[in-house]
Amino acid sequence: MTDWAQVREAGYAVPEGRSTGELVAELVGMLRSPDPVVRDRQAYAVLATWIGRGVLTAEELRALGDEMIPRFGDPEIQARTFAPLILDCIVAAGVYEPHWVPPFERWYVAEEDLRGYDEKLGWLHAIAHGADLLGTLGQHAAVEPIQMLRLGIGRLLTPTAYVLRDMEDDRLGYALAATLTREDLTESDAVEWLDPVIRALSNPPAEGITPEVTNTIRTLRVVYVLADHGPRVGDEKKLTPIPHREQVKTRLADVFRIVTPYYL
Repeated sequence: MTDWAQVREAGYAVPEGRSTGELVAELVGMLRSPDPVVRDRQAYAVLATWIGRGVLTAEELRALGDEMIPRFGDPEIQARTFAPLILDCIVAAGVYEPHWVPPFERWYVAEEDLRGYDEKLGWLHAIAHGADLLGTLGQHAAVEPIQMLRLGIGRLLTPTAYVLRDMEDDRLGYALAATLTREDLTESDAVEWLDPVIRALSNPPAEGITPEVTNTIRTLRVVYVLADHGPRVGDEKKLTPIPHREQVKTRLADVFRIVTPYYL
């Protein structure tokens, strides 16, 4: 068994005398551990660092991505929520497979455990981790940006008893704003993804403001701020203007006016 704490202390140098395949297999097993130190500070930290440094070949990254897909159906929440983080690293490193997207989309909308942090399991972050992958896919040339915008709003409007915390709404808001920076996004697509929100808010449930409505409004307020200033995207994280900035802000204001007319 590898001393992964020592690997971290050594600056994530690849242990000698072991194949990367063998090491990655060990890390993949650790990635579903209920121990947050094993899963997060060791398995994820090492894999993310190695992927970012180019330690793994494109073939190894594709194999690793394929291993993450079944995790979306894993019975353990921590296994499900760390799969999109690894896929995010892989896609950001330049390896993308179209068959990874549908399982991610199905999981993201259907996930019921939206806790950010658990005292025993540590960080779970289903919404935030999924948002990271959503934002990376939303900026990928092979993915239609409207597909990711609709996925984000579908996640927000899915009924839940949980009000987001731990900056989950900020992470998803950033991912949506980053997707809106795509130059090939048409003006109509840049605003029409908000239509389901307007329909939902125009027909409020009898019980009043539901958690999903609260989650949606808070997230879209983040999108408004980023649309106004431009999110930081790309390798250098420079402020990037949203092409249809004014139209997006106007449609978002239409959304906010339904529930908070005293703001606008």
